[in-house]
Amino acid sequence: MTDRKLRMGMVGGGIGSFIAPVHRMAATLDHEAELVAGAFSSDPAKSKKSGAALRLDPKRVYASWKAMIAGELKLPDDQRIDFVSVVVPNSGHYAIVKALLEAGINVICDKPMTVSLAQAKDLQRVVRKTGKVFALTHNYTGYPMVKQARFMVKSGVLGKLNKVVVEYPQGWMAGFIDNPGNSIGMWRMNPKVAGGSCCMGDLGTHAENLVRYITGLEIDTLCADLTTFVKLNKLEDDGNLLIHYKGGARGILYASQISAGEENPLNIRVYGTKMGIEWKQEDPNYLLLKDPAGLVTRYSKGNNNLCPEARGAARLIWGHPDGFIEAFANIYRAAFQAIRAERAGKKVPKADFPTVDDGAMGVAFIETILASAKSKAKWTKMKK
Repeated sequence: MTDRKLRMGMVGGGIGSFIAPVHRMAATLDHEAELVAGAFSSDPAKSKKSGAALRLDPKRVYASWKAMIAGELKLPDDQRIDFVSVVVPNSGHYAIVKALLEAGINVICDKPMTVSLAQAKDLQRVVRKTGKVFALTHNYTGYPMVKQARFMVKSGVLGKLNKVVVEYPQGWMAGFIDNPGNSIGMWRMNPKVAGGSCCMGDLGTHAENLVRYITGLEIDTLCADLTTFVKLNKLEDDGNLLIHYKGGARGILYASQISAGEENPLNIRVYGTKMGIEWKQEDPNYLLLKDPAGLVTRYSKGNNNLCPEARGAARLIWGHPDGFIEAFANIYRAAFQAIRAERAGKKVPKADFPTVDDGAMGVAFIETILASAKSKAKWTKMKK
């Protein structure tokens, strides 16, 4: 296992996909894996065409994910896939991931993990029963300065945490607001495919996961205000949350797809009794540490006193920005450590990547938001 690349399969991600090429680039960035098989579309012809564009062996380009599992299991162990990246729309995650795990195949999956908490809990059970590796691509946790922020919180640099403000606004739907004749066919706005949420399922879960990764704070209760501004859409495209964390900290989480002019400015500010920190995804190589007197210290990859996790996640020398692909690749690289151990029959080490438990927490977060938005009382206990 140590002297070869991991063999990668993919479900979904055919021609025209946005996120699948990101997965493929991230998985192969460190030369630890290679794509060898896939079922790239529910349309067999499109899957075949996509496989040809990726220059794969036609015999390992399958008409469906079920055919891929059956076909790969017929191959000798030294030829079949070691893991599969699942990049289909939300509603397909559960059945595909469960079948892969039960077939003895490790999984790396896009978020949100499932469209219901019941499904998420079942996947937790399956992962534990099979002993297979499951990683969820909350890729923003892969940035070096996010890891440095986490280290500072754990080390007590900020003191006791009092306040968290996290924002994830995008503006790509703003142009649809005043166009009632526009029928958005994108799957994120279709509850049968996306699940119960659009904006919070897509963006809000990233924001919540980032808070939990950096601070370790767990939500106690929340108050949600969800709005659909785009006519004819069935799901929300804007959300605002007030959050009470266990231990007394307070939070504000805002996610939006109708914030005109915004591209992808996920950002977080954490305030403690001693210091505050700030990180911005669109300027990811810098972390600001703020003291009560107004002094701001900027940390970057060039700092000599970064934690080992931050240094290890930085792929380029200081002055050269690590970006989205590199952060994504850090998730894959960490998952590969676990997959190599699992394939070698060794104890799977605890690695720095989002797990099935993070996935279940994200789905519980979505369901709590939806319950709060519908409730007259508003303040709603976090689901488990």
